[in-house]
Amino acid sequence: MFALSPLLFPIIFLLVISIKQVNQYERGVKFRLGKFIGILEPGWHIVLPIIEGFTRVDVRVKAVDVPDQEAMTRDNISVRINAVIYYKVKSAEKSVIEVENFYFAMSQLAQTTMRNIVGEGSLDEVLSQRENIANKIQQIIDKASDPWGIQVVDVSLKDIILPEDMKRTMAKQAEAEREKRAVIIKAEGEVIAADNMSKAAKILSAADGALHLRTLQSINDLSSDQSNTVIVALPLEVLRAFESFSKGK
Repeated sequence: MFALSPLLFPIIFLLVISIKQVNQYERGVKFRLGKFIGILEPGWHIVLPIIEGFTRVDVRVKAVDVPDQEAMTRDNISVRINAVIYYKVKSAEKSVIEVENFYFAMSQLAQTTMRNIVGEGSLDEVLSQRENIANKIQQIIDKASDPWGIQVVDVSLKDIILPEDMKRTMAKQAEAEREKRAVIIKAEGEVIAADNMSKAAKILSAADGALHLRTLQSINDLSSDQSNTVIVALPLEVLRAFESFSKGK
């Protein structure tokens, strides 16, 4: 039997604690004596205690839920707006060396940028151009965070909350617009109906007896329902004919 040297146990222990695992979704930023020496790819690596160290960086896409922000639009309307920022680390080295805490930094940058962009537009623009506003926010944040090794993937505006008095005002405006549209449609219908009636009158007056036939047809249609009471207005020529007939007697 071979006896193990007493020095072998500290060496084995040192080797075990020096093995570090970097997962597939991580990168390791390695330092030696406080200086950056390289990036650790996924797998097992030897990191010597005391003289070497490393920082794990998650390179998966992250979502930052930006809390409600009070913002003033260009036309002095106060709104509350929130969003979700999707980003990922594209340079593990910069995300550790160039910024102290990129999670916190991205959240603060998103809040400030969102308030500034909303303040550049009117309320109507903020409500109707949400996609354009989100694109502007993404471009600004992506440019500002590039020195940190961060890439902004997407920005989504979730809610735009208006004051209660503004909601009531907009509801009244929408109702007035609907009433206006209804009046316009009704007037357009009356114009079309009048035009059709005018054309029909010209056609009936052009043919002898056509008007009387149309009158008889209308009376026939009304008489099909026993609940209707039909009052026939006789032409003046008929009444005069009866009057002259009575005088002749």
